[in-house]
Formats: sequence, C-alpha cells, structure tokens
Amino acid sequence: MNHTLPRQSRVASARGFLSRFRAIAVVGLICSAAALGGCTGEQFQKGYILPDGALEQIPIGASQDQVLIVLGTPSTVATLDGEVFYYISQRTSRPVAFMNQHVVDQRVIAVYFDKNRQVRRLANYGLKDGKIFDFVSRTTPTSGQEMSYLTPLFKLLSFN
Repeated sequence: MNHTLPRQSRVASARGFLSRFRAIAVVGLICSAAALGGCTGEQFQKGYILPDGALEQIPIGASQDQVLIVLGTPSTVATLDGEVFYYISQRTSRPVAFMNQHVVDQRVIAVYFDKNRQVRRLANYGLKDGKIFDFVSRTTPTSGQEMSYLTPLFKLLSFN
C-alpha cells in the first residue's frame, strides 16, 4: 500500500501540470487571437476626401471661388478647353497586417470651368469593370484629350 501512494501523488502532480499547461495554452491562444484580431480589416484613404453633400453644393454656373470654398484646393489643375480642377483619392484595404494592400476604390472628381471661370460640368470618375467611368453622368468619357489626361492619373494612383 505504501508503494502506491507515491505513484498516486505523481499522477496527481502530472494531472495538475497538464491542467496548468492547458490553461496557459488557452490564455496564449486567446491573446494571439486578440492580437491578430486587432490587425485585421485595415482601410487606408489616400488623397482627397470628398465631404458628404459637397458636390450638391456646386451648381452648374457656380464661380471658381465657390468651388474652392466648398471643395478646397484641388489635387491638380489642367487646362482643357478651359480650366479643370481634379480632386484625386484612393481607398485601399488589407485583410491582415503585413499583407499587400488592394485597391477598393479610386476616384477623380473633375470640375470643368468655361472661359468665364464658371462651372460648366461636374464629373466623378472612378473605375467600373476596369474602365474609367463617370458616376455623375453614368457614362464612360470618350473625349481624346480628357481620356489622355485621366488615364495617367489612375495609373499613378495604382502603384501596386
């Protein structure tokens, strides 16, 4: 009988060690999951952030100063049959930290002015099915001059 008592204490000691090991392993897994959970679903905004309702505040015929007050300084300016303000933005995301980012959305807001510096047209260009698409007029631009300027802007945004 004395012979089995030390064996029982060894078994009890081993069981205690296993239960402590399991508890430590569970805590470790929970901490790892929490750490990884904090690194998931990151989104990044680069460039211009369009305020809600801003385009609705710019009617056709508005002055260039009015556009600057509502939208701020443009990302770039061009002269295509009058002056054009371009506001450029890109939104990317990555599912887990340390992975590559992928483009979720990219936009170019274009405000076209006539010779009198009045708004002639507004366009909200983005990519739809791999083609540049104006989300305001729901059309793909076909103007040679306009397309030749927008294509490099979108390529510049996609530096992946």
